Amino acid sequence: MNSEARKTVHTDLRGWLSHLSATDRLAVIKPGAALEHELVAIAKLLDGRQAAYFPQPDGHSIPVVSGFMARRSWIAEAMGVSESELLATFRAAAEQPLPSQLVPQAEASCQQVVHRQPDVRAVLPVPTHSEHDNGPYITAGMVIARNPATGVQNVSINRIQVHGKDRMAILMLPRHLYAFYKEAQRRGEDLPIAIVIGADPLTLLASQAITQIDYDELEIAGSLHGSPLRVAQCLTNNVHVPADAEIVIEGRILCDEREMEGPFGEFPRYYSAREQREVIAVDVITHRQAPIFHTIVPAEMEHLLLGSIPREATLLAHLQRSFPNVLDVHLSIGGVGRYHLYVKLRKTHEGQPKNVILCAFGAHYDIKKVIVVDEDVEVHDPQQVEWAVATRFQADRDMVVISGAQGSALDPSTTVGAGDGVAPVHEQGLSAKLGLDATRPVVYHEHTFTRVRVPGEDSIDLTAWIEPGRRVDFTSLAQS
Repeated sequence: MNSEARKTVHTDLRGWLSHLSATDRLAVIKPGAALEHELVAIAKLLDGRQAAYFPQPDGHSIPVVSGFMARRSWIAEAMGVSESELLATFRAAAEQPLPSQLVPQAEASCQQVVHRQPDVRAVLPVPTHSEHDNGPYITAGMVIARNPATGVQNVSINRIQVHGKDRMAILMLPRHLYAFYKEAQRRGEDLPIAIVIGADPLTLLASQAITQIDYDELEIAGSLHGSPLRVAQCLTNNVHVPADAEIVIEGRILCDEREMEGPFGEFPRYYSAREQREVIAVDVITHRQAPIFHTIVPAEMEHLLLGSIPREATLLAHLQRSFPNVLDVHLSIGGVGRYHLYVKLRKTHEGQPKNVILCAFGAHYDIKKVIVVDEDVEVHDPQQVEWAVATRFQADRDMVVISGAQGSALDPSTTVGAGDGVAPVHEQGLSAKLGLDATRPVVYHEHTFTRVRVPGEDSIDLTAWIEPGRRVDFTSLAQS
């Protein structure tokens, strides 16, 4: 869908928060909520119903916001499309990126205030989230770095534990940022980075796109915006950041230092292990006048949806290259928006669903279970998917099991059998994969697999038939 055909596209964080507030989807919290647990507990209780805005958390002068992307319908609304157009719109943006527009520092809102030699703990209101978290964490920070070999940027969201005034530890999974770090390490260099906190909703969503290496997600953000994203160069390195972001932390991932990080409550709703992690040295913090700090409550809807929707768009595109009759996909929330994939297929040949299952497993190593259903099943409705499994699946002929495959290192079930210690990196995330073909036969006898429907049920307007305000006094009805 081109930008002219779209409704209002929300390209500004403050404008989006104002819109949520005007439509009763933002709760303003009384001053004083403690940064340790209490703030996050309040945000968690509101998750998916209202964003939470804390004007003065724990007496801090910088407000905190959470949960402003906590419903699928809100994300579609921010993009200016319907929910049914969500994946296609994101996919089109990923396939047609727009180069960013570099602006001078004087025009960069994110550099209006500069803190040199900063104390992160004093400057920013960083919350402590879950019960056993090992201290305060930045959970909504977009980490931006350049490939030392090519100069192309990458954007990702990584959990970052604040250790001291200018030192933090970061978890990097074996993806693009980690590849950049290993290349810098091979050269004996630190990796310059920027951590962006408080981006607009579409840039935040774009940061989670699943792309090949050397593909700048900020250019996807520009495409979602409908115009090039304004970016500014950092003050201490050559990384480009969204010019209108709220807060930017500039620093370096140190070449040869490690510190203990974790435990931390992650998206599978379990704690990840305490391990030696790479260290970030903080050089400068810049921010807007009166900035807003964004925190994501781990494992709640904002966290799960920001990860799942870009993945769905990528998975759908990947599957449709080999199977044009794949109609839709959904990463279920019950599968933490990562592990369980539902695929809607217009089946044309027996055995085809199993090919689709195998293709899906190859598309992303996080996927642990794939269920393929027919075109009459709504993949975004878990109850319909379960009905399809209950009535169209037989385990002895319709199940695919693959042992010893690469899976998610954050899935705690993959650590079973590893003993008390932490498995070496090359063995972490070893997982089994499960595929279920819950489709009906292409040809079947009479109405054996015909879904029961009542004529007119999809077109009847109930409001035209129900008499508003009408009451019946059943005690006065004539006795038979």
